[in-house]
Amino acid sequence: MDTLLYGLCAGAGWATFAYTLRLLRRHPTPARRALCISIGAFALGATLAIPPLAAGIETGLGLPNLAKALAHGCAMTIAASAERMLLYLALPAAQAAARARHWVWITAGAYLLMVALYAHTLGYDQPVQLTVEYATDPAVSAYLLILLVAGFFAYCIDIARLCWRFARICGRPWLRRGLRITAAGAAVAVLYSTNKVSYLVAHWGGLQPTGEREIAAVLVTISALLMMIGLTMPAWGPLIPLPRCSDDLRSYRRLGPLWHDLTAALPELELDPQLRRPLVALRDLDYALTRRVAEIRDGRLALRPFLDARVTQAANTLAEQAGLVAEDRLTTIEAAQLAFGLRAHRAGVTAAQPHPAEAPPRSVDGYAGEIIWLTRVATAYHQSPVVAAALDATEHLTAADARPQPAGGPRP
Repeated sequence: MDTLLYGLCAGAGWATFAYTLRLLRRHPTPARRALCISIGAFALGATLAIPPLAAGIETGLGLPNLAKALAHGCAMTIAASAERMLLYLALPAAQAAARARHWVWITAGAYLLMVALYAHTLGYDQPVQLTVEYATDPAVSAYLLILLVAGFFAYCIDIARLCWRFARICGRPWLRRGLRITAAGAAVAVLYSTNKVSYLVAHWGGLQPTGEREIAAVLVTISALLMMIGLTMPAWGPLIPLPRCSDDLRSYRRLGPLWHDLTAALPELELDPQLRRPLVALRDLDYALTRRVAEIRDGRLALRPFLDARVTQAANTLAEQAGLVAEDRLTTIEAAQLAFGLRAHRAGVTAAQPHPAEAPPRSVDGYAGEIIWLTRVATAYHQSPVVAAALDATEHLTAADARPQPAGGPRP
């Protein structure tokens, strides 16, 4: 069974390594380099863990446990590289590099100590294996504890924590999904370590439990496949064809009128002009939608000096008269403020009674709720008669003589 599972992992690992290597050559970044090293180390480690191949290497070289010790080194490389990738995603480059070097030194020191313990076991009259069945030997027990603590517990707990925390604030859906799957894979790796420690304690207690090798093979396979899928999902996920009637595509289109007006008034908001080409946007809809949401939010911040509290009062009154309540009333008021802010920006007239500086309402549902909120605002901006009436009622606020000293001249 373990031969089949490790063979499956090795095949999947080498295929994934070839894919990530191609991505690295196209767009080299520190995060992708770390990902490529992690996947390559996994593929090599899984290959070395295949029992017939491991036995052949050890017999041919006359060094028992060599393949296992090398595979354990690959496991620690996987964890260190995955941690490095996440640090580069979550932190500024300089800070990420400093923390990554810290982890590399810890990992290298731990593995050198493991190599010393492994070399010590080679001098035994009766050979031992680096498995839990020989846990009562102090050198074997210390070797396995270093591997589990430094290579699995420390890394996998931190990887799961970073992935889950970063996924909660991540804007790109495929990256968010990949991070959560990676977190699940790291959690299964913690279960693998816990299983190993349980067997170590049992053997030290004089028990002789069986089945550890099979359980470990299953947990390693599940953990490895989840982490490979999660770490590479941001690259291949957007390539999955989405139906034209999907929620993302509908949201992207509904945000269009508001986004076009904002970027026309504030062209510096638009960071990727290629997304104006429909085929480019549809090829990576997650990215295009994220950019559109971010640029609308940035536009709202840029218009803040032009947002007037009197517009909120007028829009609120008109919304109540129209029978709007709860979310519909709030989105309509926000749309009226944005429409007024764009008109005031074009006139170069800042607000005489500035709108409070607090940010607009944000959904408790995270990024998905953010998209729903902004699409409602964009729909009201484009279609609501209340917004049109509010603009008519506040037209005098942007008249030429509304402000004695406008803040800057009219901007194109």
